[in-house]
Amino acid sequence: MDGKVNLLTTNWKVDFGGIAVLIYFPEMSFCDKATSDEFEKQLSESEKDSSIFESFSDTATKDETYKSLNEFEKDSRIFEYTSAANPNIPQVPVMCHPASLHESGPTRVIPFDLSQQMNLPYPASSPNLLASFVRVCENESIETKAIATSQAFYIIRGAGKSSSEHGELNWSEGDLFVLPSCDTSVTHYSTGNSALFWVHDEPLLTYLGVRPTISKFRLTVFRKERMLAEVERISHEPGAEHRNRMGILLGNKITEDSTMTLTHTLWSLLNVLPAGESQRPHRHNSVALDLCVSAEPEGVYTLMGPELDAEGWVKDPVKCHWKTGAVFSTPPGWWHSHHNDTGKPAWVLPLQDAGLYTYQGTLDIRFSPDPTKTKENKTM
Repeated sequence: MDGKVNLLTTNWKVDFGGIAVLIYFPEMSFCDKATSDEFEKQLSESEKDSSIFESFSDTATKDETYKSLNEFEKDSRIFEYTSAANPNIPQVPVMCHPASLHESGPTRVIPFDLSQQMNLPYPASSPNLLASFVRVCENESIETKAIATSQAFYIIRGAGKSSSEHGELNWSEGDLFVLPSCDTSVTHYSTGNSALFWVHDEPLLTYLGVRPTISKFRLTVFRKERMLAEVERISHEPGAEHRNRMGILLGNKITEDSTMTLTHTLWSLLNVLPAGESQRPHRHNSVALDLCVSAEPEGVYTLMGPELDAEGWVKDPVKCHWKTGAVFSTPPGWWHSHHNDTGKPAWVLPLQDAGLYTYQGTLDIRFSPDPTKTKENKTM
């Protein structure tokens, strides 16, 4: 091998319009040292003038390379950390979607759209969810469609059936069912004057710029009779009167070993507020879209706000009156307590994006302590 050089062990650098390329010649193994020196001399000269390689780099000129880099830099932004770490994002407002919207008029979908208040470019009731009323007049039908991983429907009143690629389901007042992602529309047919409370996570997917590719769970229904029976059962358990809420969480087979929520993104509770009682404040990072299932015309309400007073009640609260068939929003992180000053129980069904928060470990649900119970424990 004297007087020869192995080209395969030599690094050859060639400049293609400002781009350094390492090349070798697999068909060449060894050559005379003189030939190698001549080839290296030619490559050295080519670094000064890359025109001999123009046939390989018709579009990769230096100007075009720089132009591409400048184009890619146009969208870059740099922020000072302390002033940008907690940006001023528009907050979820406290708003009401009155029952009168679904009590009259033609068959239609009535969105609870707060996108303008939250400065969002798409319909939404919260950053992750959109709630709507679906009014279906007697013997009429309507189609609903959402690009969503989860859709929940609660039957405010009436009876009928819903058909989708996942099957056909009969429903009546007080039932709740959830659908996984659907490629086609869902058709709802009413045998009476019906209204449905519809919540789905399309705003979350719109924000992410994605579409669902699989169905995470099966069509699942919760019948009114079963839910009421469970609430009745737990209301007689020892210590039930001291619980922060008197209700049942609705779960699913796919979440029973993890989040124990309605779906992997949605969460729901059927909560009864007994006559003459108040439920102390609690808070969570999920947004609640609360449907008043039933309440007396006056005397049932929620107090909410970002702080508690010295007694553990909401400080300077916003007051939301419960009206049967209406929906109100509870902002994330706000303390909220429920109050029933009437002689009859009231019912509320919140739907939230807490499935997602629970999975992430960021729900951060907290319960206001009862000062009287704290004092009793200290004296024991």
